[in-house]
Amino acid sequence: MPKEFSRKSRINIQLQRELTGMIRDELTDPRVANVTVTRVDCSQDMRNASIFISVMGEDERIPEAAKTLNGASGRLRHGLGQRLKLRHIPSLHFVGDMQLVQATRVSQVIRDAIRSDEGIARSRDGDGDDSTES
Repeated sequence: MPKEFSRKSRINIQLQRELTGMIRDELTDPRVANVTVTRVDCSQDMRNASIFISVMGEDERIPEAAKTLNGASGRLRHGLGQRLKLRHIPSLHFVGDMQLVQATRVSQVIRDAIRSDEGIARSRDGDGDDSTES
Protein backbone atom coordinates (compact mmCIF):
# COMPACT_ATOMS: atom_id res chain seq x y z
CA MET A 1 0.00 0.00 0.00
CA PRO A 2 1.51 3.38 -0.99
CA LYS A 3 2.25 6.02 1.59
CA GLU A 4 -0.34 8.75 2.01
CA PHE A 5 2.18 11.36 0.84
CA SER A 6 5.11 10.25 -1.25
CA ARG A 7 8.55 11.74 -0.77
CA LYS A 8 8.16 13.62 -4.04
CA SER A 9 4.90 15.19 -2.84
CA ARG A 10 6.45 16.25 0.45
CA ILE A 11 9.43 17.83 -1.34
CA ASN A 12 7.11 19.60 -3.80
CA ILE A 13 5.16 21.12 -0.90
CA GLN A 14 8.32 22.09 0.96
CA LEU A 15 9.85 23.71 -2.15
CA GLN A 16 6.64 25.63 -2.80
CA ARG A 17 6.52 26.93 0.77
CA GLU A 18 10.19 27.99 0.83
CA LEU A 19 10.21 29.54 -2.64
CA THR A 20 7.08 31.55 -1.89
CA GLY A 21 8.76 33.07 1.16
CA MET A 22 12.06 33.67 -0.59
CA ILE A 23 10.47 35.39 -3.59
CA ARG A 24 8.33 37.55 -1.34
CA ASP A 25 11.01 38.46 1.22
CA GLU A 26 14.39 38.31 -0.53
CA LEU A 27 13.87 39.41 -4.13
CA THR A 28 13.46 43.16 -4.56
CA ASP A 29 12.98 43.23 -8.34
CA PRO A 30 9.62 44.91 -9.09
CA ARG A 31 9.03 42.45 -11.95
CA VAL A 32 8.45 39.69 -9.40
CA ALA A 33 6.13 41.68 -7.15
CA ASN A 34 2.87 39.84 -6.36
CA VAL A 35 4.18 36.55 -7.77
CA THR A 36 2.53 33.45 -6.35
CA VAL A 37 3.98 29.95 -6.60
CA THR A 38 0.93 27.91 -7.54
CA ARG A 39 2.55 24.47 -7.68
CA VAL A 40 5.86 22.65 -7.92
CA ASP A 41 6.58 19.49 -9.89
CA CYS A 42 9.90 17.74 -9.25
CA SER A 43 11.17 15.09 -11.61
CA GLN A 44 11.36 11.51 -10.35
CA ASP A 45 15.13 11.77 -9.74
CA MET A 46 14.67 15.10 -7.88
CA ARG A 47 17.24 16.83 -10.13
CA ASN A 48 14.84 19.26 -11.84
CA ALA A 49 11.79 21.12 -10.63
CA SER A 50 9.20 22.99 -12.65
CA ILE A 51 7.90 25.90 -10.60
CA PHE A 52 4.51 27.19 -11.79
CA ILE A 53 3.85 30.84 -11.02
CA SER A 54 1.06 33.34 -11.33
CA VAL A 55 0.95 37.11 -10.88
CA MET A 56 -2.08 38.24 -8.91
CA GLY A 57 -4.40 40.28 -11.09
CA GLU A 58 -1.92 40.81 -13.93
CA ASP A 59 -1.83 37.84 -16.28
CA GLU A 60 0.14 39.72 -18.94
CA ARG A 61 3.12 39.97 -16.54
CA ILE A 62 3.49 36.20 -16.10
CA PRO A 63 6.05 35.60 -18.93
CA GLU A 64 8.23 38.51 -17.76
CA ALA A 65 8.09 37.34 -14.15
CA ALA A 66 9.02 33.78 -15.17
CA LYS A 67 11.99 35.05 -17.18
CA THR A 68 13.16 37.18 -14.24
CA LEU A 69 12.84 34.28 -11.80
CA ASN A 70 14.72 31.96 -14.16
CA GLY A 71 17.51 34.54 -14.09
CA ALA A 72 17.48 34.46 -10.29
CA SER A 73 17.18 30.67 -10.06
CA GLY A 74 20.82 30.24 -9.01
CA ARG A 75 20.35 32.58 -6.06
CA LEU A 76 17.08 30.90 -5.10
CA ARG A 77 18.62 27.44 -5.41
CA HIS A 78 21.52 28.51 -3.18
CA GLY A 79 19.02 29.80 -0.60
CA LEU A 80 17.14 26.51 -0.73
CA GLY A 81 20.39 24.65 -0.12
CA GLN A 82 20.87 26.61 3.09
CA ARG A 83 17.28 26.08 4.27
CA LEU A 84 16.55 22.49 3.30
CA LYS A 85 18.24 19.29 4.34
CA LEU A 86 18.34 17.62 0.95
CA ARG A 87 21.27 15.86 -0.64
CA HIS A 88 20.51 17.43 -4.03
CA ILE A 89 18.70 20.71 -4.55
CA PRO A 90 16.86 20.50 -7.88
CA SER A 91 17.49 22.90 -10.73
CA LEU A 92 14.65 25.40 -10.80
CA HIS A 93 12.69 26.11 -13.98
CA PHE A 94 10.01 28.77 -13.61
CA VAL A 95 6.97 28.51 -15.87
CA GLY A 96 3.84 30.65 -16.08
CA ASP A 97 0.80 28.80 -14.77
CA MET A 98 -1.72 29.38 -17.52
CA GLN A 99 -4.32 27.07 -15.95
CA LEU A 100 -5.56 29.93 -13.78
CA VAL A 101 -5.82 32.23 -16.79
CA GLN A 102 -7.68 29.59 -18.79
CA ALA A 103 -9.98 28.79 -15.86
CA THR A 104 -10.87 32.47 -15.55
CA ARG A 105 -11.66 32.65 -19.27
CA VAL A 106 -13.81 29.51 -19.14
CA SER A 107 -15.68 30.87 -16.10
CA GLN A 108 -16.36 34.12 -17.94
CA VAL A 109 -17.66 32.26 -21.00
CA ILE A 110 -19.97 30.19 -18.78
CA ARG A 111 -21.26 33.32 -16.97
CA ASP A 112 -21.90 35.02 -20.32
CA ALA A 113 -23.77 31.96 -21.63
CA ILE A 114 -25.94 31.82 -18.48
CA ARG A 115 -26.78 35.53 -18.78
CA SER A 116 -27.64 35.04 -22.44
CA ASP A 117 -29.88 32.05 -21.64
CA GLU A 118 -31.61 34.01 -18.86
CA GLY A 119 -32.22 36.89 -21.27
CA ILE A 120 -33.72 34.54 -23.85
CA ALA A 121 -35.90 32.90 -21.18
CA ARG A 122 -37.14 36.31 -19.98
CA SER A 123 -38.01 37.40 -23.51
CA ARG A 124 -39.96 34.16 -24.06
CA ASP A 125 -41.78 34.59 -20.75
CA GLY A 126 -42.69 38.14 -21.70
CA ASP A 127 -44.20 36.96 -25.00
CA GLY A 128 -46.04 34.05 -23.41
CA ASP A 129 -47.62 35.97 -20.48
CA ASP A 130 -50.63 37.12 -22.55
CA SER A 131 -51.60 33.61 -23.62
CA THR A 132 -51.31 32.06 -20.14
CA GLU A 133 -53.59 34.57 -18.40
CA SER A 134 -56.71 33.90 -20.52
